[in-house]
Amino acid sequence: MKNYEIEFENEVYYLPQLDTKTVDKKRYYITPEGKEYPSITTVLSPRNKAGIMKWRKKVGEEVATHIASKAAVRGSKVHKMCEDWLSQDFSFETWEKHKKDFLPYTLFNELKNQRFEFITDVYAQEICLYSDKYRVAGRADCIANYQHQLSVIDFKTSTNERKDSYNENYYIQTAAYALMFEEITGQPIDQIVILVVTENGTVQEFIKDKKDYIPLLEETLDEWYKTCK
Repeated sequence: MKNYEIEFENEVYYLPQLDTKTVDKKRYYITPEGKEYPSITTVLSPRNKAGIMKWRKKVGEEVATHIASKAAVRGSKVHKMCEDWLSQDFSFETWEKHKKDFLPYTLFNELKNQRFEFITDVYAQEICLYSDKYRVAGRADCIANYQHQLSVIDFKTSTNERKDSYNENYYIQTAAYALMFEEITGQPIDQIVILVVTENGTVQEFIKDKKDYIPLLEETLDEWYKTCK
């Protein structure tokens, strides 16, 4: 199993790239000690279930599946462009390929032009994290300074602008990453940042304090282990 090397304030940390498995549509990460922890997105999924089912019933299963699939592809492509840019992969071949995906490339450019100036000192991207304390794992988009403060940064795409109240799961998710990172490295991360780019070119910035979402995280994990394991 390969390690992901992070250099942080003259210290080097080695984070393992965790294997995963899927059981009954639930994703689990396998730690170096062989423990199996659910992904944070798996743990959070029941919180959205009622709303998603209501929406799928309203628009119809076929339309809902098409919209969800399209959104997932769009999001994955924008994530990859963010990762390549922030890792300073500016190769001609890479970006000629990205440019062929017109909508994701357009959304990425809006995100980059409006917010990337605030991202500095990128320490890690797409890293596997886990917590023995909370018995959960996941893959964080980006650990970097945002407006000069160490942050967990998550990139999201959306068809329309999002209300702050719609993002609660995102805040719990990134708070979990911050806690996992601190448990593994000893480096605390207090700030969580969600950057949302919409199809009309709007970029929304949501900045939160990790500690405000720890109670919700703990409540959600308790409920998951009671009912969904």
